[in-house]
Amino acid sequence: MTLDDKTILITGGTGTFGKCFTKYVMEHYNPRKVIIYSRDEFKQWMMRQEFAEYEDRLRFFIGDVRDGQRLRRAFDGVDYVIHAAALKQVPTCEYNPNEAIKTNIHGAMNVIEAALDLDVKKVVALSTDKAVNPVNLYGGTKLVSDKLFVAANAYVGNKDVSFSIVRYGNVAGSRGSIIPLFDRLIREGAKELPITDVRMTRFWIRLEEGVELVVKALAEAKGGETFISKLPSFKITDLAEAMLPGCKLREIGIRPGEKLHEIMVTPEDSYTTYEYDKHFIVYPQMTWNDKQQPDGSGKMVEEGFAYSSGSNTEWLSVEDIRSLLQDINLEK
Repeated sequence: MTLDDKTILITGGTGTFGKCFTKYVMEHYNPRKVIIYSRDEFKQWMMRQEFAEYEDRLRFFIGDVRDGQRLRRAFDGVDYVIHAAALKQVPTCEYNPNEAIKTNIHGAMNVIEAALDLDVKKVVALSTDKAVNPVNLYGGTKLVSDKLFVAANAYVGNKDVSFSIVRYGNVAGSRGSIIPLFDRLIREGAKELPITDVRMTRFWIRLEEGVELVVKALAEAKGGETFISKLPSFKITDLAEAMLPGCKLREIGIRPGEKLHEIMVTPEDSYTTYEYDKHFIVYPQMTWNDKQQPDGSGKMVEEGFAYSSGSNTEWLSVEDIRSLLQDINLEK
């Protein structure tokens, strides 16, 4: 599959993912155009300056995923949609639950309806580890969103359109995550770093790997799949040691809505999960056409299998982490 001569729309396109995806597509393919759909005019203006070299193939739509009519206008003539728009901050969603529902759930429904009505060919929605066994409202809304995108394949009929999901956790170095926090504290002269829980683990994924997984989903999805990359795990204590060797650690307690370990595949998912060379695919438990079946190139995982950062088979050492940190651009 190629993205050459395709029209691609990204909801929430001025975000970190949207900008990285746009750059990747422009550098590796020759799309007809990439449409950035978002509600912040200033961020669009900033992105327009940053991507000036691609202005002949870049378009900007002001709009909110809550506005179904605007989405229909934006989707006209679009081949592929990447749905990245969401309210993502856990505390914000807890304090503003109605707003989280409007964007993350109602917005997902609007994207689906517009894609079905405007003959979009493929829709890939970004999910999160927090949607798996959710313990906060953000995760709960994303779980519902995931279910909506999977079930959307039941309404396709004779249309040539598929809906699939890509799931990963916090991107290394992303805004609001632990690496920028540690970096700021170290630059301020801290000799001690706060740790929510010394047992905590996470997966390590670079933003580029998330983009590549979306491209894979665009190429391979038949409808209803959840694509999950195989990733190494790391201990938060090892991250602290890598960033500030010999530092003292201050355990401050796990935050509301936070988990000790990231989990991407639950034991309940194991009945429909297949393992491939570099990724897993969770197939839908309910299928509506013959296309929603494994292609035979993967291997079904064992019953009760779970893919968690705490029980992973691949781990990063302190030196591994230190080396990977060199490739992360942190805002100063």
